[in-house]
Amino acid sequence: MTTTATPTATVPSPLSTPPAAPKEINTNFTMFLKLLTTQLKNQDPSKPTDPSELAVQLATFSAVEQQTQTNALLKGIGGQVSQMGMSQLAGWVGMEARAQAPAVYVGKPLTLWPKPSEDADKTVLLVTGADGTLAAKLTVPVSNGPITWDGRDATGNALPAGTYSFALQSYEKDKLIATSPVDTYSRVVEAQTGADGPLLVLAGGATVAASAVTAIRAGD
Repeated sequence: MTTTATPTATVPSPLSTPPAAPKEINTNFTMFLKLLTTQLKNQDPSKPTDPSELAVQLATFSAVEQQTQTNALLKGIGGQVSQMGMSQLAGWVGMEARAQAPAVYVGKPLTLWPKPSEDADKTVLLVTGADGTLAAKLTVPVSNGPITWDGRDATGNALPAGTYSFALQSYEKDKLIATSPVDTYSRVVEAQTGADGPLLVLAGGATVAASAVTAIRAGD
């Protein structure tokens, strides 16, 4: 197992203005504002609203506002990728996309992108075969950067060619605290139009939404 730095091209963020937040969220936000304003206007001057209660309401108001903005931004990002033309996606064919998907091993090392827990002091890579059997369990460096899997198990034996899935176990003081999926780089063989947006077919047959791709790079 070796660790290498791999140049990548991160999928660009949308430049257009995100669409308005969903109608339901905007409605709730407006209603909350009206209720809070009405409460302040009609409170008994001799018994004003408890400052601590008002602080809680204002904090809730701020949280609702932030959630509205966040939802609008996420919808804008997803919509931008979903509206990509097939001509643009066709340019990804032959390149390697980074996403949470199984990868095909044919004797050539695979680039993986794990995401360890912030508190992890030890990480273990789990390699699972297409039949769901654990093929390898390897201790790897605690890093958010890319690592290279050379197709071998913990004893150094070469595993057969095939499709493999990857997960990362994060440990703190020898206690398992999290298990998370690992991003892999796979060659894009086809772009399709799906009911929920554009799809990419990867080598080995795995299909991922174009919006789930976090980076692309030139294929070898």
